[in-house]
Amino acid sequence: MIPIEIVSQLEILLQKHTGIEALIERTQAVGGGSINAAYQIRYAGQDYFLKYNQAKRYPKMFELETKGLKILSRSKKIRLPEVIGTGEAGQTTFLLLEHIETGYPDNNFWETFGEELADLHRETHETFGLDHDNYIGSLHQSNTIATSWSDFFITQRLKPQLKMAAGKGMLTSQTLNAFEKLFAKMSELFPKESPALVHGDLWSGNFLCDSNQKPVLIDPAVYYGHREMDLAMSKLFGGFSPRFYEAYHAAYPLETGWKERVDLCNLYPLLVHVNLFGGGYVGQLQSSLRRFV
Repeated sequence: MIPIEIVSQLEILLQKHTGIEALIERTQAVGGGSINAAYQIRYAGQDYFLKYNQAKRYPKMFELETKGLKILSRSKKIRLPEVIGTGEAGQTTFLLLEHIETGYPDNNFWETFGEELADLHRETHETFGLDHDNYIGSLHQSNTIATSWSDFFITQRLKPQLKMAAGKGMLTSQTLNAFEKLFAKMSELFPKESPALVHGDLWSGNFLCDSNQKPVLIDPAVYYGHREMDLAMSKLFGGFSPRFYEAYHAAYPLETGWKERVDLCNLYPLLVHVNLFGGGYVGQLQSSLRRFV
C-alpha cells in the first residue's frame, strides 16, 4: 500500500495528465529497486509507475532524476519514460512516470540499442560535466564543469569516491598512492574526444525492452562525459549482447584501444560500489587499478 499522504497529490497529477477526474483504482508493489519503494498504480484504466522514499533521505533525488530524464528525452535519440510529475507530502517524496509495457527482445533489438546509444553520444557540449549535480545510485555525483576529460574524471569522479571510501577505512594507503600515480598520467590514457551526453549508469538493470521490442533507458546519472564510460559500465556486470557493441562501433566507431580502457573507466563505478556495498568490491578495484600503474 502506498503512503496515504501522497495519494491526493498523485490523483491531482493524474487528473491534469489525463483530463479525467477519477481515483487510483489499484496499487501493486514492483520489485527490483534497492533504493526506493516502487509501485505500479492504475488510474482511469491506465497503468503508471511510482517510486517514493522518505523526503529527507535523499534530498532532491527525484527532482534531479526528472532533469536527467528530460535531458536525455530532448535528444530524441532513444526512448525514456515520460515524467508525469514529482511531489512531496508529509515525510514522503515521489516520482510518477509512464508505465513501460515490457516485451522480449527480437532479432534487431541489440542492433537498434547500439545504434541509438551511438546517436545519443553524438549529442555534445562545449565542456565536460553538467549545470547541476545529481546522484549515482544513492550517492551524490558532482558535475562541476571542466574543459579536460582527464581533469573531470579525476576531480569529479574518482577523488570524491576515494575520499569517501578512505574515510570509511575501505582503502589502504598503498591503493591511495597507486591512484595518485594514475592521476599523474591520466591525460595520456584517454583519446581526445568531444564531451558526449551519457546515461552515466548504464548497466543491465537500467534499460528495458518495450512491447515494440525497442530499448528504453531508465534511472540515469546524466552528464557530458567521455562516451567510453557508458560502454565500459555496460561491460562491468554483463547482460549486453556482442551485437550491441558491434552495432555501436559501426554507427560511431570507437577509438583504438577502447577495450583496454574498459577497466580504467570502471574504476569509477567500482568505487561507487565500494562505497555503497562495502569491501567486497575492493579486490576488483585493486585488480583493475594495477593494469594502469
